[in-house]
Amino acid sequence: MKITSVVSTKGGVGKTTVEANLGALCADAGLRTLLIDLDPAQPSLSSYYQLVEEAQGGIYELLALNATDPLRIISSTAIPNLSLVISNDVNNQLNTLLLQAPDGRLRLANLMPAFKDHFDLVLIDTQGARSAMLEMVVLASDLVVSPLLPNMLAAREFSRGTMQMLEGLRAYERLGMTIPPVKIVINNLDLTVDAQMIEQSVREIFHDNSQISVLDNTIPAAVVFRNAASLGVPAHRLEYRQPSNRKSPAALAIVRQLAIELFPEWRDRFEALTETVIESRVKGGH
Repeated sequence: MKITSVVSTKGGVGKTTVEANLGALCADAGLRTLLIDLDPAQPSLSSYYQLVEEAQGGIYELLALNATDPLRIISSTAIPNLSLVISNDVNNQLNTLLLQAPDGRLRLANLMPAFKDHFDLVLIDTQGARSAMLEMVVLASDLVVSPLLPNMLAAREFSRGTMQMLEGLRAYERLGMTIPPVKIVINNLDLTVDAQMIEQSVREIFHDNSQISVLDNTIPAAVVFRNAASLGVPAHRLEYRQPSNRKSPAALAIVRQLAIELFPEWRDRFEALTETVIESRVKGGH
């Protein structure tokens, strides 16, 4: 089981969109995929896809009560192989609980082994602010994906917030914890000269960084991702062929290449998701 968190200390960078589309594509590739919504302020992942079977509990029961019974806390989405732990911390109590608990920042790492026989991939959505909960998620992860908008404000916030947080977690290495590698994905990249220059600058900054790297694949500023979110469907199912009026590839190609770069161990599964395969699933209603 691979645990991947989607993290940024700045809100509005597209974390939920990236995670929801990655998760759905991985599920379509046959991976048993679990989404965890750990954003109590804006729990949009919890309602991104239709639920066909909703559990009574969610993230509150997992973290406050150490409940790991799948029937109690894991809901099923309308997409086969895609499950969800909803955000139900309506009073925002979990962060305070974690701050006061002796095992606060290690709690999720201690709980996740309970799911290893049920899932191949876990994707965790997080709140856009530094907190005990965010640090807990990073310490439980094998990989961190950080969407970055191609503007200087976002680049400065990543340097100030996310990098400082990672540095602050180094002390946990003395407890045997491993700080996961961070993969930056340039999100919402348009064709303006400014955006292209900032992308290049970000790549140069992290060129020799052993902990943080910038993915080769980027996510273009394409309206299909917004439309897919509005409809509650994965972007790769909405657009599996390249539109004739756009230079950037179809959403299927974009998300598939991103998945291959992040999870090369499942390359064969992702490459098998051709236009024809997705078209047949969409038209067959699966």
